[in-house]
Amino acid sequence: MTLNNTTTIAAIATPPGMGAIAVIRLSGSKAIEITDKLFRPVKKKKSLLEQAPYTIHYGSIMDGNREVDQVLVSLFKAPHSYTGEDVVEISCHGSVVIQQQLLELFVRNGAQLAQPGEFTLRAFMNGKIDLSQAEAIADLIASTNETARRVALNQMRGGISNKLAELRNELLKFTALVELELDFSEEDVEFADRTELTNLISTIIAEIDKLSATFSQGNAIKSGIPVTIAGKPNVGKSTLLNRLLNEEKAIVSEIAGTTRDTIEDTIHLGGINFRFIDTAGIRHTTDTIESIGIERAYDKIEKARIVLYLTDALCTANEVIEELNEFTKRITSSQKLIVLVNKEDKSTQNHVNELTSVLIQKGYNALAISAKAGHNIDVLQQMLIDLGKIDIPENEDVIVTNVRHYNALIQARESLLQVIDGLKANISGDLLAVDIYQALDYLGEITGEISNDEVLGYIFSKFCIGK
Repeated sequence: MTLNNTTTIAAIATPPGMGAIAVIRLSGSKAIEITDKLFRPVKKKKSLLEQAPYTIHYGSIMDGNREVDQVLVSLFKAPHSYTGEDVVEISCHGSVVIQQQLLELFVRNGAQLAQPGEFTLRAFMNGKIDLSQAEAIADLIASTNETARRVALNQMRGGISNKLAELRNELLKFTALVELELDFSEEDVEFADRTELTNLISTIIAEIDKLSATFSQGNAIKSGIPVTIAGKPNVGKSTLLNRLLNEEKAIVSEIAGTTRDTIEDTIHLGGINFRFIDTAGIRHTTDTIESIGIERAYDKIEKARIVLYLTDALCTANEVIEELNEFTKRITSSQKLIVLVNKEDKSTQNHVNELTSVLIQKGYNALAISAKAGHNIDVLQQMLIDLGKIDIPENEDVIVTNVRHYNALIQARESLLQVIDGLKANISGDLLAVDIYQALDYLGEITGEISNDEVLGYIFSKFCIGK
């Protein structure tokens, strides 16, 4: 993306397709001038250039003597607008033809087509928002549940920005004192108390740890709770995935080992996004390709928040317990495990009840299902919803949902640990300052105080056009 805010840009700001109304947005120094050339008010009034900001005007957009559409024109003047520039929003009828004709008309009269995220990029470049707030806007638009909306809105209001500003300000105070020592290095004067600095760095590391610890929860809110479907070959993992997704996503076959790689898809249950991952059947094999698939399966299992382990209803209780004893060595206590006794329709009810009862007595969260027939799938879905609930208090603390922010926090922490090591080794102030500045830079990357065109281009290219 070219970081150029000297032109006037235009884009359709509403979703593609036909609707009752659509909105075309212009931003830039000539936004009002270009619109004024094409706008004819219903009643003869002052030109748009002379109108007060935050006013709406009814009239027609004209292409010469031809009326293109009757519209409402909303005016926002710099610097009090979303982008910090003059902004015009034209509400027109939602015909695709009308939208395209209006956009082409604005371009012919001096505007340029906006690139993805360019309006928000200009808001960032003009100091209206910081980078973390810009990313929160994209998250808010993409939010598909109430929790995601609340977390994104909190960040858009400056939740993480305010927290990071506090940390950076405390570090900057001591950095200034350390630098002051350098100016008086020949006099061997100590302005920055080393004990206070050690305590401060330790406190900031604790705050960073607190923020970083929320990432698992935040990532689940944003990207969906990862649920891995695991088990031996041919126990119905792919059938279960297809049943949950209500589509033929995975190949189902009586041949063991059909699934040799992970298959993923996301569904929405009870206001929560779940990211289901079907994995290769777990068994000992000499097949090279299947072995790779099994290793990938274990990798996905380790990263899952919820694990669905399928076993065959025809197995004995001892066989299932032996399977689970081996399998549970690869999962952690923080992961939620549901044992599914599948293919209950192929076994007797007494055996299924007995098998399920033994598993429950052993402390497993167990449920008998038929993935093929769909029996008890609704019960499984409710179990998933109950396990997947993420309770965020109304006055929620900052939650890290962005992997870029998480990585920057981890790197800042490493730099601060080096400061602690330096203080213990009693190294000189100039060397301490290097690591402190490195930590400040990493924290600054989150809000965009430290940024480059490549990073900005990557971030804003992911936005929709018109935002």
